[in-house]
Amino acid sequence: MRPAFFTLSADRFVPHEDARSWWTPGMLSGPLLGGLLARALETAHGAPEFQFSRLTVDLFRNAPFEPIEITTEVIREGRRIRVTEAKVHTSKGVVARASGVQLRRGEQPPSPVPTRTPVWDTPSPAGLPDAYNDVVPDGDFSRRGMWIRADRPLVAGEELSPFVRVALAADEGSPVAHRGETELEFINADYTLTLSRDPVGEYVGLQAGGHVSQDGIAVGHATVHDEKGPIGFSMTTAVANVRTV
Repeated sequence: MRPAFFTLSADRFVPHEDARSWWTPGMLSGPLLGGLLARALETAHGAPEFQFSRLTVDLFRNAPFEPIEITTEVIREGRRIRVTEAKVHTSKGVVARASGVQLRRGEQPPSPVPTRTPVWDTPSPAGLPDAYNDVVPDGDFSRRGMWIRADRPLVAGEELSPFVRVALAADEGSPVAHRGETELEFINADYTLTLSRDPVGEYVGLQAGGHVSQDGIAVGHATVHDEKGPIGFSMTTAVANVRTV
């Protein structure tokens, strides 16, 4: 097992070297911030009778590579719905936030609604090598897919919960949806993960569902899978990553 990305010390998350952003080494990795926000919401406000059905993560400022603090609050507490919010605090102020919607689990309606997601024929993740992003490309850009497996804890001494595992993977919906023929053309600004249930097993699959872009702005979505089938969707917004020579 590789070292955890963060160590919790005096209510602050101290980053390991591997938590650096691969875009900007002096910053923290954006996907890891999304995972920490999901962890904070689940730790403070999760409950067995509720399902995290929506998680929206806003990455509106680069987070410096330093210990960070996360706070949470309840926005609405109802009988069937719970809305919560978490924020990442740094020396530069608040750099990211997440809102979570939990719905109370209950009886499934007697009249079934067909699952309306594209057929996904990407191979099973069984037998893939150990890596954070174990990728099996579909081959067709409009139907690209990947399997993702976390290879280490997010926080030292803790196992990844199913919700945090899928929250970490959901950020990859942006490169799945927005990658061009040769490289990633857009940088993720935010993502919204919707879930009908938590994933089962170690692998989370992402299947590109659509991409639309104009004037350097892109929106896209991917279907989220576990090994038993589709469980939700990841929708992302992104801005063009134009490199100058």
